[in-house]
Amino acid sequence: MDIATLIFLSSGLFLGWSLGANDAANVFGSAVGSKMVRFKTAAIICSIFVILGAVISGAGASHTLGALGSVSAIGGAFTVALSAAVTVFVMTRAGIPVSTGQAIVGAIIGWNFFSNLVTDSSVLTKIVSTWVICPILSAFIAVGLYKAVTIGLEKARPGLFQLDNWTRIGLIGAGAFGAYSLGANNIANVMGVFVSSSPFESFSTMGFSVTSTMQLFFLGGVAIAVGVFTYSKKVMMTVGSSLIPMTPVTAWVVVMAHSITLFVFSSVTLSNFVASLGLPAIPLVPVSSSQAVIGAVIGIGLYRRLSITWSNIGRIVVGWIVTPFISMLICILGLYLVQNLFHQVVN
Repeated sequence: MDIATLIFLSSGLFLGWSLGANDAANVFGSAVGSKMVRFKTAAIICSIFVILGAVISGAGASHTLGALGSVSAIGGAFTVALSAAVTVFVMTRAGIPVSTGQAIVGAIIGWNFFSNLVTDSSVLTKIVSTWVICPILSAFIAVGLYKAVTIGLEKARPGLFQLDNWTRIGLIGAGAFGAYSLGANNIANVMGVFVSSSPFESFSTMGFSVTSTMQLFFLGGVAIAVGVFTYSKKVMMTVGSSLIPMTPVTAWVVVMAHSITLFVFSSVTLSNFVASLGLPAIPLVPVSSSQAVIGAVIGIGLYRRLSITWSNIGRIVVGWIVTPFISMLICILGLYLVQNLFHQVVN
């Protein structure tokens, strides 16, 4: 890979780092916030499984973003990814867990506008509908899980030491599943815009076929892992401890509800199974890890009638609303500069 290609891909890597700093932390935010899992342990497990999810199962959700806007020129892909990354980075600095998916969608719409292309309204509607469905679905899953866990614990009646061990193991397992689901679902946000202009060649080794997309997604997964290690703790604590009083069992429920929600929107097998039953196929769309976590937290908070910090919730929701618009405006400005100042083809 030459220097020019690496420079173009750097915006996607920056976006991956931003996602790791903001969204990927959510899979262990409640565990760390409840002090059941150390940050370093959470970061290591999260990093490993987010890369596995990206490489093994990351292709499904990327097709939807491609239908929204197929960025065929690598200069345009660079600018789209950079615009989303800058938006997420600014929000992360403010400690607001925003949606990387909303940032990349806003940037793609900006690219469509700059390129005089019509944004497919049906695809956009499908994506935006999942922004509403995601936290609601996560809230219902969280309440159902909490009821089931409560009944199970009442029947098992474990001692405090045994419950502590069960919860710690459960949080680590749920976090690993959540990180895998995050990689599978959100890697499309990081590297999806580069698929059409990928600089890599597919190859086979030891009987396995390694596609150009898999190589892109591996690089993106590594960038996410770096973001988790270097800059995720602030947002992790915001989600993990400042919205509702968080017990270890509640933390496990939140992580599992988040993980299941992300898995639902990224599993090709599950979507095909639902379609085979004559039902509408589940949309394979990159959804927000932050929205899934916060939906689960609010669901548990309302069900248990806990004191919810609505001021923090309001600040986060405002961040969700303005994110795509900020990213769109930054992308339009960036495309103009890249095309006219640096004389690069962007569409």
